[in-house]
Parts: sequence; C-alpha cells; structure tokens
Amino acid sequence: QVQYVESGGGMVQPGGSLRLSCSASGFTVSNYAMTWYRQAPGQEREIVAVMSRAGDNVVYHDAVKGRFIMSRDSAINTVYLQMNNLKPEDTARYYCKAAWPKSDIRGNIWGQGTPVTVSS
Repeated sequence: QVQYVESGGGMVQPGGSLRLSCSASGFTVSNYAMTWYRQAPGQEREIVAVMSRAGDNVVYHDAVKGRFIMSRDSAINTVYLQMNNLKPEDTARYYCKAAWPKSDIRGNIWGQGTPVTVSS
C-alpha cells in the first residue's frame, strides 16, 4: 500500500531554512520520478520540484529556483526538500508524490503533508 509521510515543516522567520522529508512506503522511490507540491490557503496545489527517476535531474518552480534543493536517499526510500532563504509566500502545506502513470489509481493517494509557515 502506497503511503507518504511528510515531516519537517514548522514556523520560521523570513530568510530561514527548513528541511522537509518524505518517507515513502509501498513502492521504491528510485523507480519513479518524484514531485514536491505545495498548497497555500485558498490556492490550488502547485508543483514545487520534480526529480527524474534516475535522480540526476531536478526541475524547480521559478519561484523557488536557487533557494530550494530536492534530493533523494534511496537506501531509506526518502526524498527531501531543503528550503533556504524562505519567504512569506512559501507558506503552504507541502506534499510529496510519485509520478504514477495516469491510469494508475495509486496516483490518487496523497499524504497528510507538512505545514510551513514563514512569518516574522
């Protein structure tokens, strides 16, 4: 059974850093492209970063380029999102998810996410 457990969120001042973790189970993260999403209050969910299946390429949302770094530890089936120089507009709940084929019902599964609040 596919599960995602996101953690590491919290409240931080502008300019601060957080490291989010996503522990996955029920599948192997290194077999799929992995994505970090975020959803701010009253807004639609958006893609923050996408890591290729091989783990050798990451594409970032323009708003986080140069500040966020996505990584993966295949040995423990976990992906990370290092967030630096955080801004108030980064405030959101963050989720990770594998890039399942469109026909795969496992694509409907989401974790609880982890909340990030950036405020002075």
